Amino acid sequence: MKRMNRSGLQDVQVARYRAGAREAFDDRVAVEEPLEIRIAGETFAVTMRTPGHDEELVLGLLLAEGIVRSVDEVGGIAHCGKPGELGNVIDVTAAPGMVIDWEPEGALRRATLTTSACGVCGRQSVDDLLARVRPLDDASRFSVGWVERLTRELGPRQVNFAASGGVHAAGLWSADASSVIVREDVGRHNAVDKVVGRCALDRGLPARGRALVVSGRASFELVQKAVVAQIPMLVSVSAPSSLAVAAAREARLTLVGFARGERFNVYAGEERIEA
Repeated sequence: MKRMNRSGLQDVQVARYRAGAREAFDDRVAVEEPLEIRIAGETFAVTMRTPGHDEELVLGLLLAEGIVRSVDEVGGIAHCGKPGELGNVIDVTAAPGMVIDWEPEGALRRATLTTSACGVCGRQSVDDLLARVRPLDDASRFSVGWVERLTRELGPRQVNFAASGGVHAAGLWSADASSVIVREDVGRHNAVDKVVGRCALDRGLPARGRALVVSGRASFELVQKAVVAQIPMLVSVSAPSSLAVAAAREARLTLVGFARGERFNVYAGEERIEA
């Protein structure tokens, strides 16, 4: 196995079989490593991710979970740890005069987290989200032609996917396409957190009038992240889950699924789509 390059990919030697014949060749795979997130030295979460843009990932996660409400509450996000851990441990400190309020006993551990929910649990998830985030009040409108372009424009920007086939992508587009943020990661949620974190660092939240495009399915977790960032539209190349649809409708988010070429389905918020 060869060393990881800076792109988040790793070169590996593999054996390929075609019609019974074997050949050796070098392939590229996406890097997956754990990231321990600490708040003032206490472990908050452990997530598997592709190294790179870790500060964006952490900030996006803290915003999505309601641990912080604004980038102004954060004083610093820096890698730390013992020799051998450096790069896979990151610590968050509060801004002067601020306190990041959280309970270590209830910390999120993404390495073992299951987000699928149904019945009462699903209803509680939607209610919990809306209890801390107001439903979207965004009068933005998006043309059918513009929505059709989004997934086509995301594809060429998926550099690591083209090389490895092993990562997800998320992109945030402004209505006039003058501002585009794209991130890739082995985790769908991580890619979105990195995009939202970058937007927060650029003082771009709330992200009204923009569309979040994801390369995988639309889960409740991704709807939650879009709503917290006040992004009015979430576009997925794949299917949404039932809880994602319910949450999107409650939060007044426009949810688009199966966006491929010149066709797509609108599961919530169709009033923002214009012919």
